Amino acid sequence: MKERSGAKLDVKVLTTDSEEAKGYTFKSSTNVLFRNDLVPLDVATDKSKMETFLSQQL
Repeated sequence: MKERSGAKLDVKVLTTDSEEAKGYTFKSSTNVLFRNDLVPLDVATDKSKMETFLSQQL
């Protein structure tokens, strides 16, 4: 995703016990936030759906 979006997208990979995650109540081990909003799991785990989602948001 980062390669396609270039400077428009900043990607960070964090664990659920990180300092940044403390303000959220995550229900699974896979979580994607976009502009501090949770991306639905079916979108976050599907490359095609995520590309569509990002193309609409960026």
